[in-house]
Amino acid sequence: MPILIALISGLLFGLGLIIAGMGNPAKILAFLDITGNWDPSLLVTMAVAMAISGIAFALVKKRKSSVLNCPIQIPTNQKIDVSLVTGSVFFGVGWGLAGICPGPALLLTGMGIIQGVIFTLAMIAGMAIFQFSQKN
Repeated sequence: MPILIALISGLLFGLGLIIAGMGNPAKILAFLDITGNWDPSLLVTMAVAMAISGIAFALVKKRKSSVLNCPIQIPTNQKIDVSLVTGSVFFGVGWGLAGICPGPALLLTGMGIIQGVIFTLAMIAGMAIFQFSQKN
């Protein structure tokens, strides 16, 4: 049952990304272009996502396991360190250059769009570099 719920959740997430226009790198770049032809429409998407996430986290914090009896693991680290800032900078630069972030990258990859495939491969390479650097 958890796999089925995960599949349905992933499909709903992907559908939400498509409806919000997050699968279109040009729309993302227009949102990030605050000095040019700025498209603020994704601000609504982000605000709704943050509101829903905030409510969900508030409810989940009170539980030890999910409705499907899976363990809930909420990060507790609140320290801002060099690794966090460096990762955030790389994420932001990648997002700004490509107009793609991880969720939409997987969506575009699943659709067979080459920009999504390239971004997903670069994202996997970045994760591998991080894992390798943490072992040393």
